[in-house]
Amino acid sequence: MKTNKILLLLKMRGPLTALDIAKELKITKEGVRLQLVKFIDEGLIEPETESKGVGRPQKFFRLTDAGNSKFPDTHAELTVRLIDIINNALGEDAMQTVIATNEAAVKKKYHIEIDPIDHLESKIEKLVEIRNREGYMAEYSKDSEGFVFIENHCPICAAATSCQGFCSSELNTFRSVLGKDVIVNRISHIISGDRRCAYRISQN
Repeated sequence: MKTNKILLLLKMRGPLTALDIAKELKITKEGVRLQLVKFIDEGLIEPETESKGVGRPQKFFRLTDAGNSKFPDTHAELTVRLIDIINNALGEDAMQTVIATNEAAVKKKYHIEIDPIDHLESKIEKLVEIRNREGYMAEYSKDSEGFVFIENHCPICAAATSCQGFCSSELNTFRSVLGKDVIVNRISHIISGDRRCAYRISQN
């Protein structure tokens, strides 16, 4: 089912006011309010009031857990069940072997697309493209310190929550494909309660 534009915007940008949403989507504020009331009734979003400086507190809207569930978590139930089976039947070493084997396969696939590219920003652009194909809702920004690579959604969140070795594997993959002279550090983590995963990327 096609995801509503308001839900998608809140997923990508985090909590926003009704006016912010109206401006971003170029629709009337009243039209936005009608949709927000509907989503609140359905339990997909919830309002929160925040004071910013002088003046009346502003009302922001954010996704609830039910709202976040509208975005795909790839084969979540089956994946978690398989992880539990491997851990319980074969032990942690077997699980680590699975993670390492998957990491090697993913690295190989990413390297094929990224290795021909020389410029760091172009490499990051390609990484964003790859991750978006895989459902991570990725983007990046540039500042005086380098780049911030962002993933607004984690389609393997259930698996990563059950076994955080998958998250370490992803970080290893990013470091590998972006090059030895590039520093990549995770600065936000969905598994730790953050809204999204984000990575600081800089030239060594």
